[in-house]
Amino acid sequence: MTTSSAFSVSGKRVVVVGAARSGIAAAELLVRRGATVTLTDMRDRIEDEEALRAAGVRLELGGHAPQTLREADLIVLSPGVPPGQPAVADARNAGVPVMGELEMASRWLRGRIVAITGTKGKSTTTTLTGRMLEAGGHRVLVGGNIGRALSAQVDESTEDTIHVIEASSFQLESADTFHPWIAVLLNFSADHLDRHADLAEYAAAKARIFTNQTIDDWAVLNADDEPSHVLAQDTRSRRLLFATERQLPEGILVAGDAIVRRAENREQVLVPLSAVKLLGRHLLADVLAAAAVASLAGVEPEAMRRAVEGFTGLEHALEPVAEIAGVRFVNDSKATNIEAAQRAIETFADGLVVILGGRFKGGDFTDLRAALTGRAAKVVAIGEAAPLIHQALDPAVPVHDAGDMVAAVRTAFASASPGETVLLAPACSSFDMFKDYAERGRVFKQEVVKLRDEWNAREH
Repeated sequence: MTTSSAFSVSGKRVVVVGAARSGIAAAELLVRRGATVTLTDMRDRIEDEEALRAAGVRLELGGHAPQTLREADLIVLSPGVPPGQPAVADARNAGVPVMGELEMASRWLRGRIVAITGTKGKSTTTTLTGRMLEAGGHRVLVGGNIGRALSAQVDESTEDTIHVIEASSFQLESADTFHPWIAVLLNFSADHLDRHADLAEYAAAKARIFTNQTIDDWAVLNADDEPSHVLAQDTRSRRLLFATERQLPEGILVAGDAIVRRAENREQVLVPLSAVKLLGRHLLADVLAAAAVASLAGVEPEAMRRAVEGFTGLEHALEPVAEIAGVRFVNDSKATNIEAAQRAIETFADGLVVILGGRFKGGDFTDLRAALTGRAAKVVAIGEAAPLIHQALDPAVPVHDAGDMVAAVRTAFASASPGETVLLAPACSSFDMFKDYAERGRVFKQEVVKLRDEWNAREH
């Protein structure tokens, strides 16, 4: 996919709103492309201030000045900045064009795009897809919502590069010309309702991944997830389905002891199930989605198998941490919504103590009752959502409060018996207590290791 070489910011005044990872990368790229750049953020201090100034970026910190935005030729939004932010909306109403960082960067890419979205599983699928394509001999750059921002990849983009991009709803909602060769929709359920006005707005953002596709492109869809098909119903691209539950006449599925591609009554074995090192049936679906992309890109099954065998999963995604006195601890801090937490809980047969809570993002905690019943001996509730968790789950499973992660880990351990598992699957964002889900997961792991060391010292 060759994108518009006509898009130019040379000599233009561009304001980048939001100085997190993507905003900083966008500001630096815009300077290299000849723009006069102002980077603005609500915080009084940001990382890399000196380096940004040295690169020629003007900084406006401590708030977004309406006049600066109104006088811009273009506004570029970091994914964390809502399009309806008052100063941004004011400038847009005054006629200033506004676009997201993903949209801007994609206009300068020279290679093809594989874009992966969904309510859960994006990071695992994106990472594994990149590894499969690399194993198959392709030149690959992986990033977007994970790893490096897309703006940081533009200068390395070549005609033979495949850009594997994790795309969130925040990035897609402002997509205009963004055009994936392969668009992957893993699943769809309620999430981010603290940002999007309602479920329909969230769905519309996700569906934008297909907007610019043509009959020469591909949509990779989850046949087990009906809402995904509703979102993709208007796409013009060809479809390749994958499923872990259904037996498809054509597509990527599990048959016997392998992941296969079935077409016209023939089956090609892609990856033996014995190569998969990930916990959880829902993570197996991510492997199938990655195999679907690799298959479309012409990767040989042997290369796929090597990539899968070498992949033990992502940090904070059903990550085994330690065992203390026969009690296993598993970190799924990336389970930031109800459905992701439900899938994590369903990975285990029984003997669970689940740590839930944080900042509520929408959905219904009562949806977890069925998964918890018979599996969980106790729930430990943390953060702002604790009252909602009590209200929804108290009738089904005992719920105990913990004021912080130290108390949560120790309360959970005290409630668990040898052979049981303590699972961090919050079903919420982390922003009431932590910088992000990664910090929450790291703190959980630190407290588990501290508890293990104390326990081992006591035993000896």
